[in-house]
Amino acid sequence: MAIDSPPRTTPSGAAAAAGPGMSARDKLVLLVLCAAQFIVALDFSILNVALPVLGDDLGMGQADLQWAVTAFALPSGGFLLLSGRIADLYGRRRVFLAGLALFTAASVLATLAWAPAVFLAGRALQGLGAAVIVPTGMSLLTTTFAEGPQRERALGISGTLLSLGFTIGMVLGGVMTDTLGWRSTMGLLAVAGLGILALAPGLLTESRHPQRPRIDVPGAVTVTGGLLALIYGLSTAAQRGFGGVDVLVALALGAGLLVAFVVVESRAAEPLVSLPMLRRRTVAWGNLAGLVTFAMMSTVVFLLTLYLQEVLELSAFRTGLVFGVQGVFAVAAGMTAPRVIARFGTRTTLIAGLAVQAVFSAALLALGQDASGAWLALVAASVACVGHLWAIVAYGVTATSGLPDTEQGLATGLVTSSQQVGLTIGIPLLSAVSSARTASLQDSGSGFASATLGGIRLGLGVDAAVVAAVAVLVAVGLRGRSTAR
Repeated sequence: MAIDSPPRTTPSGAAAAAGPGMSARDKLVLLVLCAAQFIVALDFSILNVALPVLGDDLGMGQADLQWAVTAFALPSGGFLLLSGRIADLYGRRRVFLAGLALFTAASVLATLAWAPAVFLAGRALQGLGAAVIVPTGMSLLTTTFAEGPQRERALGISGTLLSLGFTIGMVLGGVMTDTLGWRSTMGLLAVAGLGILALAPGLLTESRHPQRPRIDVPGAVTVTGGLLALIYGLSTAAQRGFGGVDVLVALALGAGLLVAFVVVESRAAEPLVSLPMLRRRTVAWGNLAGLVTFAMMSTVVFLLTLYLQEVLELSAFRTGLVFGVQGVFAVAAGMTAPRVIARFGTRTTLIAGLAVQAVFSAALLALGQDASGAWLALVAASVACVGHLWAIVAYGVTATSGLPDTEQGLATGLVTSSQQVGLTIGIPLLSAVSSARTASLQDSGSGFASATLGGIRLGLGVDAAVVAAVAVLVAVGLRGRSTAR
């Protein structure tokens, strides 16, 4: 889905004929599109509990493990806007299939990886494929199903499967790593991708923007280059600290390119991101909340994975079970969020969601080296995830509220971008903080487990503080807004 205002589209014949219901073909189309989104969500989580085992097998140190996540998340966020625009120009079906084929081939490469560089290349190509699948799949869904009950039903099913993808990925990751090895997690994605590729060409119809918008090349180059430089700097700092010349140069270059991106977008005839839209209070504060809630919750999952396996020495299977419980809470929270919003309003729900996430992330500071830490991790992370899901749903409603239909495509595109960028920057940023603290403690004579725990605690403390600060900022920024849905 490109970040622009799409024209009113006519639903497919089948969708229109089906009325509020769906024909058998419509259901198959929905199955294919949701399955593609599902395997992307699965890829975000299925490898988390396998990271320590993967690191031992490929010879990757703790500070390098976050690259297994970042190598996927960086291109999936950095190329999202450009992918949507290319799909508008050359056809969403065609670009969707190309992205799916790339994702599948990259999964095969990651499965067969014989060295860290090969594995990370596979992960990066998976991320690039995901950057194509996510916006084009959503565009195909909204152009296939008529606006109203039919589209709402399709989007509801898609959203539920995205939540289930993360949940199932955490559980499957533990089971498969313990029984078949970490490579099976990547192999599963390859098999699923092949299955979807076999069905998709015969079901999907072509769709493109009738005005064939131009690609904002300067905007795409500056935003992608800025994110790449920024994440490189943060990720390198996780290994060597923030004092390195290459780290400082990368961070400065990233900041400079992102500033240049803002300047370019202010002058572009067909920008990737509309700056006037970003000046709306609901859009600006809603997307800030979304970026932070995704960035900080993904970091909690990463740090807890290290804690459970490196400090408590739990197996990948048991670690997966802990996150499986968290996933169940997430799905339940996602289902109840609309009722909470209807009762208390979007602003209150958004602030409350961020506050709950912050408080129970802070509760994890009590983690110790005994077995009771596993129970604290399970309970606190699960409740934090409830707040996280409330915040996700509420920020989506907030960032798209009060806008005319002609601006809804742009608004939902920004929501998706906030999600992807949040997933991209959180882990490398706080991994750098955590790793630096761990190294400092080891240098002062602390044992491995004690030093690792100290680094994890600092990362979790910064995480909770950031979420709490943003909750306050959002409360002030949206003050006076209606709390109705």
